[in-house]
Amino acid sequence: MTGSIADARASVSRARGEAAEFRYKYGYEMPCDVLAKRLANISQVYTQRAYMRPLGVATTLISLDPEHGSQLYKCDPAGYYVGYKATASGPKAQEALNFLERKLKNKDNAEGSWEEVVELGIATLSTVLSVDFKKGELEIGIVGGPKADGSEGTDPCFRALTEEEIDERLQAIAEKD
Repeated sequence: MTGSIADARASVSRARGEAAEFRYKYGYEMPCDVLAKRLANISQVYTQRAYMRPLGVATTLISLDPEHGSQLYKCDPAGYYVGYKATASGPKAQEALNFLERKLKNKDNAEGSWEEVVELGIATLSTVLSVDFKKGELEIGIVGGPKADGSEGTDPCFRALTEEEIDERLQAIAEKD
């Protein structure tokens, strides 16, 4: 979420409610593209109604769909939503998007393991912001990485990386340079 904190809380609460209602009604988890479309429709209504203040928040949705694989969608306050290979939000979003576009040109997605994808994200931030990060300055979350307990397989849930895992990625980037 990027934007107003109060609007973000309301939007997250609404998204959770929509997903819970979908699961109750249909018996399976709501696909990411369906949730993105629903949130975009809600935002669009807030934009058009004169007596409602538009939501001031851009939402990024990430999921690991068993049918379609990894999905990334972004909804803006006007009610527009679109799927991406990679995206950015915030003050320097356009510079980050340009960097990612150069790196991912003519590719279906960011190739490699989850470690390489995280390193691409860190490199994007570092280049755009012109900052060398330390492990305590970043928060990174992944979907579809290794299981947190170390067992075999892929974890379909969202999890935040520990400072040690972030430090490993920062060391790998430093070794490449």
